Amino acid sequence: MAQFTAFLDASVLYPAPLRDLLLELAVADLYRAKWSDTVHEEWITAVLRNRLDLTRAQLERTRDLMNAHVRDALVTGFKQLIEILALPDPDDRHVLAAAIKGRADLIVTTNLKDFPPICSAAGELKLSIQMSS
Repeated sequence: MAQFTAFLDASVLYPAPLRDLLLELAVADLYRAKWSDTVHEEWITAVLRNRLDLTRAQLERTRDLMNAHVRDALVTGFKQLIEILALPDPDDRHVLAAAIKGRADLIVTTNLKDFPPICSAAGELKLSIQMSS
């Protein structure tokens, strides 16, 4: 079983080819992927805004398949952490809260400016990875 855990932000789940790659790597057990229902809602909403040919039902099916096939990926119980966290964009605090709750080693995002290097409650450095779109 993979020992490395990455929390996936909506920005890397939005583009289908990148989402597919990250999921294939997680299913192959090369790392543990984590996400939350809030992150799911963010990428689904963004796709629906830009892809009028897709339906919510289609994307919810994708979400459900992701949750079913990637072991222990869905992080819950993090909402109480949101208010005590500070980020350049307060709307991204849910990502950090879920990453902490899910014990992620890093956050994978294309939105690096809103996720500076930070320290978790355990004192371990959390890193954000810049991925090209």
